[in-house]
Amino acid sequence: MKQSLGAGLFNAANTVVLILIGLVTLFPLYYVFIVSFTDAQEYLEKNGFVLFPHRWSLASYKYLFSTSAFINATGVSAFLAIVGTGLSLMITSAISFGLSRKRLRGRRAMMMGIVVTLLFSPGIIPPYLLVRELGLINSVWSLIIPVLTSGWYVLLMKSFFDNIPAELEEAAMIDGSSDLGTFFRIVLPLSAPALAAFGLFYAVAYWNTFFSAVLYINDFAKFPLQVVLRNMIVNSDTSTGGAAAVEMMSEQQLPTQTIKMAAVVISTLPILCVYPFLQKHFTKGVMLGSVKG
Repeated sequence: MKQSLGAGLFNAANTVVLILIGLVTLFPLYYVFIVSFTDAQEYLEKNGFVLFPHRWSLASYKYLFSTSAFINATGVSAFLAIVGTGLSLMITSAISFGLSRKRLRGRRAMMMGIVVTLLFSPGIIPPYLLVRELGLINSVWSLIIPVLTSGWYVLLMKSFFDNIPAELEEAAMIDGSSDLGTFFRIVLPLSAPALAAFGLFYAVAYWNTFFSAVLYINDFAKFPLQVVLRNMIVNSDTSTGGAAAVEMMSEQQLPTQTIKMAAVVISTLPILCVYPFLQKHFTKGVMLGSVKG
């Protein structure tokens, strides 16, 4: 159909506005990336504003990976993302599958308990007291166990399991399969979209762990990457390892700004690399519970 002049102008204006918004959104990411690869001398010569460097350098990245503090922080964040995501998916899928079976006793009461957790938040003090009583203060497990699952994710995954035909489970039981066998051999393989979507959600959350680490971790060597990055950027908080970050950056001859930008790129890159591999399943998983039929 032929568009009217007004509709054409409107579409053109929308395109221009969206392009401008996209440029404004992407420019900070581009600037961080460019500065992280800029040669130290060129960065100082241009007073810290570089749109495209003439001399590229990996010095900031080499320096970061030569420091034990940054390597330890990267290892902690990787442990949280890998182990935490695996445990969270296991717990969330098991609870959701159980709740999706109508023959489960006390199913309604459990559902109400999960809904209550969505409506009322306990705040900061009760979780801290619980972590302290469990003896998890200053342990990386304090960043995993209290957040192993989410009531909202349980309800969403339950809606996915509700759409799996009950006849499949009945056929497996006739063939002699146990409940665990049915869960691992039939249900989980059919749940790849849901597992990929929630796996990405959990991985991002664990990789970006910050506030709980500030509350529960006292040892600078056990800080995850986001806390170390924050201390490097703020460069002043001595109570959470800021002094160690200052000392770490003052022992080299590189501009601190290029080191900070390199740290930001490293902390962002893993999630950006994982997302394309999960995109096919992710686009299906985000539609969980949206269509009933």
